[in-house]
Amino acid sequence: MDKRVAVRIGLVGAGWVTQYHLPAWAKVAGAEVVAICDPDPVALTARADGFGIAGRYSSFEAMLRGEKLDALDIATPRRFHAANVRTGAAAGLPMLCQKPLGVDLVEAEALVADVGSRVPLMVHENWRFRPYYRELRGWLEAGVVGDITSIRLDFHSSGMIAGADGQRPALVRQPFFRGERRLLVMEVLIHHLDTLRSLFGEFDLHSARLGRSNDEILGEDSAILGLRRRGDGVPLSVSGNLAVHGAAPAPTDQLWIFGSEGTVHLDGSVLRLFGPRPREVTFDPGVSYQAAYDGAIAHFVSALVRGHGFETSAVDNLETLRLVEAAYQLSGFKPVDTI
Repeated sequence: MDKRVAVRIGLVGAGWVTQYHLPAWAKVAGAEVVAICDPDPVALTARADGFGIAGRYSSFEAMLRGEKLDALDIATPRRFHAANVRTGAAAGLPMLCQKPLGVDLVEAEALVADVGSRVPLMVHENWRFRPYYRELRGWLEAGVVGDITSIRLDFHSSGMIAGADGQRPALVRQPFFRGERRLLVMEVLIHHLDTLRSLFGEFDLHSARLGRSNDEILGEDSAILGLRRRGDGVPLSVSGNLAVHGAAPAPTDQLWIFGSEGTVHLDGSVLRLFGPRPREVTFDPGVSYQAAYDGAIAHFVSALVRGHGFETSAVDNLETLRLVEAAYQLSGFKPVDTI
């Protein structure tokens, strides 16, 4: 792709997540979202008006017929991802697709095999692009903790506990959580598993326990996962729980890395190193949240323009999905059918 030519982007979907996609696109020199499609006319108009997008379509197919596009940003719900990617591949367009590529590993593997190398395909898995994780990657590459002995990540909140008004904050913020049969691991902890892979390498899952705390959701809102790093067996413990009494309604990452020469603690958006050469870096949480989208989208465009591979390629993302799938299989968790 000629880097001197503006990259014309078609955005598939106008839902919640696109409020972060569109500001990120606005920051990429040489790229412009020229069209957007969504079957919901209210959402479509709101996003198009809010970000000055001229091309507006009620369907993906109509947008492809009506626009000359260079790439696609797929930001639809996960159940549409496989079909959307196949449609984009048939049109010969490079794609950035929100995670995950499918509703489960089987669907994602079939999609990756089908698309192959016909078109560039990057998974929009942006958690690893958060500034504090990029900083941490540099620390680890510099060997600040020495030999890693163990890793622990907690992601806890009280968002699924009803308040005095009877509302559960997590469901107020993201109402679609109610209907997800695969909730915490597939929707949220998938980010952490991907980020941990990017920082430490590949892991195998050896234990999983999933649970459901209330009758307003179909799927799980707690998970305890036990993993070991391939090669050296370093243990990794991941605990996610959205119904923790005493925790804040909005969860934050709590990551500990224990090593022979130091300990790293990520406390939300504060990164600390303890040991002979201590240091501390504080990041703005709101800025960091948007920066993750900025980083992922900038990386997509940069890789397209320069002909480089994607950090979160479809093939790479299958490794994250294998851990997610293993969590459901090992735990034996069964969602309820109705709420």
